[in-house]
Amino acid sequence: MTAVVNPAEAPAGRGAPRRGPRRKLSFDVVSFFVVFLGLPLALFLLFVIWPFLQAGFYALTDWSGYSAEFNIVGLDNFTQLAQDPRFINAVGNSMVFAIVIPAVTLGIALTFAVLLTIGGSGKGQVRGVKNAGMYRVVSLFPYVIPGIAIGLMWRLILDPSSGLVNGILTAVGLDQFQSFAWLGNVSTAMPVVILVVVWGLIGFYMLLFIAAIKGVPAEIYEAARIDGAGRWRMTVSVTVPLIRDNVQTAYIYIGIMALDLFVYVQAMTPTGGPDSSTLVMSQQLIRTAFTEGKAGYASAMGVAMAVVTLVFAAIVFTVNRLTGGKDEKGVS
Repeated sequence: MTAVVNPAEAPAGRGAPRRGPRRKLSFDVVSFFVVFLGLPLALFLLFVIWPFLQAGFYALTDWSGYSAEFNIVGLDNFTQLAQDPRFINAVGNSMVFAIVIPAVTLGIALTFAVLLTIGGSGKGQVRGVKNAGMYRVVSLFPYVIPGIAIGLMWRLILDPSSGLVNGILTAVGLDQFQSFAWLGNVSTAMPVVILVVVWGLIGFYMLLFIAAIKGVPAEIYEAARIDGAGRWRMTVSVTVPLIRDNVQTAYIYIGIMALDLFVYVQAMTPTGGPDSSTLVMSQQLIRTAFTEGKAGYASAMGVAMAVVTLVFAAIVFTVNRLTGGKDEKGVS
């Protein structure tokens, strides 16, 4: 008598994939996906993607921003944008900020982070300089101040007639700085803005790099020290390669911020500085939309800003990969 075998109970053949038990969709699973995936995705689509799509649409119109009527003009706004000397100048200024501010800020922040973590005595355990904890707290103070407050504060400090800077310089005998307009001179306006922004951001990125360096096993530094590596060699050959991804992320973040820079520039030079020397893209966009009443044209500027930002991020990723930031398999 031949036994009848239930196919569901039959043993799987050699090489046949095993099927695990199907997971039932319980209320907990569904509610988890709804709350932690569905809701954030809906908010992202509503407040990020949809406004961007709207901006892209209005960039193809002559909408004034104050009327329900507008005409489709196609790519005319972008054609005009490519020939607009004021916007081209703003793009150039933004690119200068995006190159100089990240390089200076991260360079100084990384230097301080190394000093406060592995820059101490060369004997005994690897540690930072004396009173490193106090330096961390003090250096973070500028970052906790809002950017608009920093800009207004430094605008008063640099005031030509009653500012603290000119008062100190003239008090030590440098009479040429009496009534000197730091933000009203083409040669000094942009460097001063860069200096103020760097001053306000160093503390945060220093703490970011300190946290990254603390994640490097102490045994690596001990081995490097035994091999005779000094502080400079440990920084270049050990610290920087091991926190490379943190540096890349910080560079992209601060670079995007520098491409905007509306808060600092608007607080210090509301008109864009002398001869538009500090005018940035976001500042020109706001002026075009709300002062000139050209919302469609301003939307085209916003799209151009988004493209410039994406190109900047792509360049940073490409440079990092070409200089050895990724291995052959593309794994950090």
